[in-house]
Amino acid sequence: MHPFGQESPNTGMAGEEEILRLIQKHLDDTSPPPPQGIGDDCATWMPPAGETVLLTTDPVIFGRHFDASHEPEHVGAKLLKRNLSDIAAMGGHPGPAILALAMGPDVQLEWLTRFIDGLAATCTTYSIPLAGGDIASSEPGIFIATLSQTGSAPNPVSRVGALDGSSILVTGALGGSLMGHHLHFEPRLPEGQWLAIQEEVLSMTDISDGLAKDLHGLLPAGMQAILDIENLPVDEAVQATGANAIAQALCDGEDYELLFSLDPQTDLNAFLEAWPFDTNLCPIGSVFRGEPAGILVDKNTGTRIQYGNGYEHFKTTD
Repeated sequence: MHPFGQESPNTGMAGEEEILRLIQKHLDDTSPPPPQGIGDDCATWMPPAGETVLLTTDPVIFGRHFDASHEPEHVGAKLLKRNLSDIAAMGGHPGPAILALAMGPDVQLEWLTRFIDGLAATCTTYSIPLAGGDIASSEPGIFIATLSQTGSAPNPVSRVGALDGSSILVTGALGGSLMGHHLHFEPRLPEGQWLAIQEEVLSMTDISDGLAKDLHGLLPAGMQAILDIENLPVDEAVQATGANAIAQALCDGEDYELLFSLDPQTDLNAFLEAWPFDTNLCPIGSVFRGEPAGILVDKNTGTRIQYGNGYEHFKTTD
């Protein structure tokens, strides 16, 4: 279903009050009564005692993160799940979320309600209260939904902490975003929470812009990443296409898997044996001091990996 239309009931015909009523109706029980939910100037939330508060935000934008071929329910679900992936990467437990919508007068009300239905169903799945938000009008052809997600963690794991000799591991499989994985994925919340309490885990992030780009965020100053290219866990659907599977695994982005480093003294085999999940866990390389710093090196050839740098948000020319 296309988000925009002039003939069927749309946001321009409905007006602000009707849109808000419609959104609240379709959020149903996912929004608690104020002050914990919609209806006050702010929503209140008390994180568990002794835990660090986590804050993150991510949008879905028509023409960037989805298009008219995607079901609105899946887009609503993606909005929440990509935020939950950030919480997972810190080893956190998600809390309430805030929704902001900027949209033109031509957004079809049926499309909007189906988007909210998908968001609400996913909130229910992950026990996320939708605590409030805002709507704003924009130009025709525009739909931007931004979610601000809270969370908390007793021992949050940052991207900083890898050491010379640290092993690099990744959950799940890589690639396949362009084949639909970017809409159909599960944020690795239980896995992230378990990793956060393992003293061997030094740093962690989620893969949203592609392994080749996000891995740079784990590298300390003066370090390189040596990757076992032949051991990358490439998505089976990608391998079946016969396309350049390694390039897709490195650069497609929106894998929403966890990428983390271990203390160099870790018994890797023992760590893998202790992994309590069905989710695949794969060692893919190591961190080493080297020049030039910040590059990815193929373990098997000793040469710099030239597949690219992952998803670029702004730059349009080389």
